[in-house]
Amino acid sequence: MTRPEAAEAALAAVPSIPRHEGEPVFPAPWAAAAFAMTLALHQRGLFTWPDWAGRLGAAIADDGAGDPADPEAYWRCWLAALEETISAGGLAAGDDLQRLQAAWRSAAAATPHGEPIVLSGHVKGSSV
Repeated sequence: MTRPEAAEAALAAVPSIPRHEGEPVFPAPWAAAAFAMTLALHQRGLFTWPDWAGRLGAAIADDGAGDPADPEAYWRCWLAALEETISAGGLAAGDDLQRLQAAWRSAAAATPHGEPIVLSGHVKGSSV
């Protein structure tokens, strides 16, 4: 399956993705990256779309991401579902994800506004 076909399959399988004129809407680059990572993991056969939709639905139910005033709410649920998928699939341990989250927060805090956030190639103690 090509990348455009995979993206179309994701859009069809997860109809809750926010859209404008039929195209997915990402409120920030991190949301687009989370979408792309999800597609890449699915293309590798690491989960099925029904499994993904179930995890995303559970994350939305847990968080109540229906606030239209917060365009990132849906994508935070998406990210939570992605993290759950990674952990459940044995792709990374929960503590690895926590270390990476802390590294991202630190890198973001140290990055001047408008500059790209750069995460070091190696996060201490992480096997990811």
